[in-house]
Amino acid sequence: KLELIHNKITSYDEILNKELISYLKSVNKPIYEDILPSNYIRSFADPQYIVREFEKHDIDKEYARLLSYLYAEIRGLIPYIYEDRLDIVTIYEELFLEIYGIFDAAGSEGKLPQLKELKDAIYWFNFDNCDIVSAQRVLEQIDPSWDFALRIIMEADLDDTDYLYRFGEYISENEVRTARFINGLSSGELKSMADTYTEGYRIGFVKAGKPLDKKETVNIRYCLGFERMVREAVKNFEKMGLKPIIYRASGLSLNRRGSVRVGYYGAIPCKQFDYDHREDNVLYLNKDFVNRKVGVIKKVYEDNKVLAGIHAGPAVIEVFGEEPFTPQSKAECLTQDIVAQKFDVELSDRLGQLTNQYIRGDERSFTIISYPTPEIGPDFTDIFRETVRINTLDYKRYEEMQQTVIELLDRAEKVHIVGKGANRTDIVVALHGIEDRDKQSVFENCVADVNIPVGEVFTSPKLKGTNGTLHVTGVFLNGLKYDDLELVFKDGMIEKYSCANFDNEEDDLKFIKDNLLFHHDTLPMGEFAIGTNTAAYRMARDHHIEAKLPILIGEKTGPHFAVGDTCYSYCEDVKVYNPDGKEIIARDNEITAKYRRSDPSKAYFHCHTDITIPYDELYGIYAVMPDGSKEAIIEDSLFVLKGLEELNIPLKK
Repeated sequence: KLELIHNKITSYDEILNKELISYLKSVNKPIYEDILPSNYIRSFADPQYIVREFEKHDIDKEYARLLSYLYAEIRGLIPYIYEDRLDIVTIYEELFLEIYGIFDAAGSEGKLPQLKELKDAIYWFNFDNCDIVSAQRVLEQIDPSWDFALRIIMEADLDDTDYLYRFGEYISENEVRTARFINGLSSGELKSMADTYTEGYRIGFVKAGKPLDKKETVNIRYCLGFERMVREAVKNFEKMGLKPIIYRASGLSLNRRGSVRVGYYGAIPCKQFDYDHREDNVLYLNKDFVNRKVGVIKKVYEDNKVLAGIHAGPAVIEVFGEEPFTPQSKAECLTQDIVAQKFDVELSDRLGQLTNQYIRGDERSFTIISYPTPEIGPDFTDIFRETVRINTLDYKRYEEMQQTVIELLDRAEKVHIVGKGANRTDIVVALHGIEDRDKQSVFENCVADVNIPVGEVFTSPKLKGTNGTLHVTGVFLNGLKYDDLELVFKDGMIEKYSCANFDNEEDDLKFIKDNLLFHHDTLPMGEFAIGTNTAAYRMARDHHIEAKLPILIGEKTGPHFAVGDTCYSYCEDVKVYNPDGKEIIARDNEITAKYRRSDPSKAYFHCHTDITIPYDELYGIYAVMPDGSKEAIIEDSLFVLKGLEELNIPLKK
């Protein structure tokens, strides 16, 4: 199937040829149908299926696992065919032929090959070729001349939604309906959406005191279907002097981080497939490989340090509406043992430090905005327009109300958060001390810039003295659903954790460690915040989409706690001020303060996941004063602090 496509796409420019459209549309489902959920359970891409089939013939399951890995890697070549990147295609075809040859040679003697020979072939393939595969991935992220997607967005006839099939991603009815809906918006509505998005990005630089005029490129990340809005955003960014960089989420294990997709993408054919292959890199992950990949990435950055230096950071358009996904735990999948997990953490840490060295954290910023897609249900149109309204709420009014909360919290020593009903939260968050209340603040007054929509106040907690239990009955994090998630903190670090996703505790613990702790043994509480967007909360309740809200909106609908790094990672020395002119001093915690200058590998965890307690699961939030007295901000799920009365209108409705 891939060969047939490539025979049609004879050059990079050919993808823009209208004569190709009907053909690309006709092959879109056939090249993805083998891993659609109804077929995946009978596909050799599914480690469980292939292992069981091999065991029927008394063949060691390790052969099945290796071949399932190879199957997944070959599938990852589909986008490279569309982009006419035959160097990548060729080296993976060589791996396929090498594995085939090993089996053929052993088969001629009536036996199976040695597993070590197969594993060695896979290891050395990845070791040798990361200087091509991973090196090109870095260039995609910083060099605007890699413009495959940009040319489609800017040159295609967007009125005909068949343009979607040019990207090489799986296209479902959801992406087609999204594009048609966006096409039906007025020019004024589209401009307003694009302006909100790009202005949030620009204001983020202004508020943080970072020099946007020194930057020349911006990374746009989005989901297919929003091309008309992205086209308007590109024009806005160009007026700021920024060229867009739009790269695809990678499907090759060398360039993935677990099952998280970074970059643009279409429909996800099968989330279970992504989850099953999230740790395929265990086949080649060791100390030598870590050193090899870090060396490759460092050389690419060094050879292209001008391009890296002028990159401003990501501007992200998220979508929501899909059904929450709870993965199936399969013993047949390739999984990282404790040793491999440590190498994975080391690799992530070292690559994060490299990124910060060449794309400096104290000079880059970001913005994130989100919209629903039609798969959210029959109320899609109403939810979309309500989301647009929420994204453009009067930030000045929220700024005033949030300042009232900050003025109380700046007098406090701790914050006590208590759940109600089935929610077992009972936790005390310790706050940094203030030396000069006329000039300093502990909480940031966050409205609509890097995190759209409004609003929240947040801080980097003091770890010592942050103790207790954080619990949510259900939450959707990084595309995965957690049931009865509970984290117990001792002096700001996760001491114990549990959930109720699977039938046994072992699978539950592994699920959390792999996908929330990212293989770390523990993580600090990097952020504590109080969300104030009760309008977003009301929208979710009215349309029964609480479980489908993205964390970007969900974190504004109650207090939230982030595990991992603080919001000021790598830019703690950059002074940040609230609208009242006070400097926000809680930019470090004890870990970053101790290690970020001497040993950054111990200071940062390169993850930050927000966990929100919705208002209806919250009994109260109390500012605890130095003398032990308490003043309520929220009590029995309502704001009780004077000046916040209007926030209760959506809560009481």
